[in-house]
Amino acid sequence: MKIIHTGDWHIGKIVHNIHMTDDQRYIMERFMDILEREKPDVVIIAGDIYDRSIPPVEAVELLDEVLSGMLKKLGVKVIAAAGNHDSPDRINFASSILVDKGLYMRGRFENITNPVSLEDEHGRVNFYVVPYAEPAVVRSYFDREDIKSHDDAMKAVTQAIYESMDKNERNVFVGHGFVTYTSGDGKEEEALTSDSERPLSIGGSEHVDVSYFEGFDYVALGHLHRAQRVKFENIRYSGSIMKYSFSEHMHKKSVTCIEMEEKGETSVSFADMEPLRDMRVIKGRLEDLIKSEIYSLGNVDDYIMAVLTDRQEVYDAIGKLRAVYPNILKIEMEGIEREAGEDRSSAADEFVKRDPIELFCEFYENISGKPFDHEKRDELVEITQAMDIEGRRL
Repeated sequence: MKIIHTGDWHIGKIVHNIHMTDDQRYIMERFMDILEREKPDVVIIAGDIYDRSIPPVEAVELLDEVLSGMLKKLGVKVIAAAGNHDSPDRINFASSILVDKGLYMRGRFENITNPVSLEDEHGRVNFYVVPYAEPAVVRSYFDREDIKSHDDAMKAVTQAIYESMDKNERNVFVGHGFVTYTSGDGKEEEALTSDSERPLSIGGSEHVDVSYFEGFDYVALGHLHRAQRVKFENIRYSGSIMKYSFSEHMHKKSVTCIEMEEKGETSVSFADMEPLRDMRVIKGRLEDLIKSEIYSLGNVDDYIMAVLTDRQEVYDAIGKLRAVYPNILKIEMEGIEREAGEDRSSAADEFVKRDPIELFCEFYENISGKPFDHEKRDELVEITQAMDIEGRRL
């Protein structure tokens, strides 16, 4: 059986106030091209189909187009689970009706030991689809007070599945979470994360031990945005379908192609996803970054974060960069970070009540990179006091 594993589409995503729907529509067209070329039997979407629980209309329309294309045009079956960004009820809507069309949507945490069973020339492949759920939901489902963390919850889930699972058949787990493992020296291995992943919980309790999944022939995971395996070649994150933060600028986005043989052996390959506009980080002095020999090295229409290495404050950096890179989203200047279009010298609402002297000191240090010493501060106090007296005379 040939399986395409993808996830973390985040349809309807907004990045630095930019709606990504046009970019997502383009990448979905490339995804459909991959499906036409690879001709899979089934596509797995491992959660975070939408970016938020109430998606915008254009996001719903785009997903409808993609699913319709897979089911009607290509005849590919689709198995999808809700992620932590999705609304369980919205993902679950009309799921029982759509099964006859080859669309298996699991939004609510229910009937988790009942697999989606598909067949190929070697027999059945059972897909255990487990949508994201908070530990409290899992605790209530199993009526077990000892389930307090995501790790506890997933241990209970996999134990329940193993009790009913036919181990003589091929079995696939589909889920959404933060799976880690402990190396031989007892150290927990760091997963490759990014800034655009919403934490599932606080204080490390979101982590799930990879050992719970060792009884499955393949494990299709969602949540982490970088494609990666977790200890074993057959336990994988597909990664997000696009870059959604500048922390992902070095990622190579792809979908994961799985060939499953008669006894459950799997071979893995990747189909790259080329975006309409990449998300890149450029670094250097302002005057260098706007030279043709530099900007001609890449697509100037990409989404850009510029890291300026100028030692002095530069005039209208945003305007000059935007003249060359129209989709610049962010600027950093020697550790000072701001969004494109943000005026660093303007006081935000929360600053209004602060001491003007303190605000000026911060402004001076940000601009000059030098400390505002006590002598300068005393002079500034004298000047402001004199201005205040003069103003009251008027």
